[in-house]
Amino acid sequence: MDLGNKKCKPCEGGIPPMDRKEIEKYMQEINREWQVVDDRKITREFKLVNFRHAMVFVNKVADLAEDEDHHPDIHIFYARVVIELSTHAIKGLSENDFILAYKIDQL
Repeated sequence: MDLGNKKCKPCEGGIPPMDRKEIEKYMQEINREWQVVDDRKITREFKLVNFRHAMVFVNKVADLAEDEDHHPDIHIFYARVVIELSTHAIKGLSENDFILAYKIDQL
């Protein structure tokens, strides 16, 4: 599958979200700490040293998201960062979510 060499593609709807079988296949390609929520999004918590480290990490994620033109929801709780990925246009998961998750794992 090689998600690291793929690029997110614009999604404006018109395609169905991934089903359970597709999600399970893609989940094998990313860090096991990612969790599937209601088959509609994936989420992962990152624990960092302190607030400054959390902000450096968040800024790296933001730069990556801009490069991929696919943007996560990011929640910052001092030294803890929670990333949620979903393709809003289809109200569920697409390959883009897994590409970005894979690339976030590499930061």
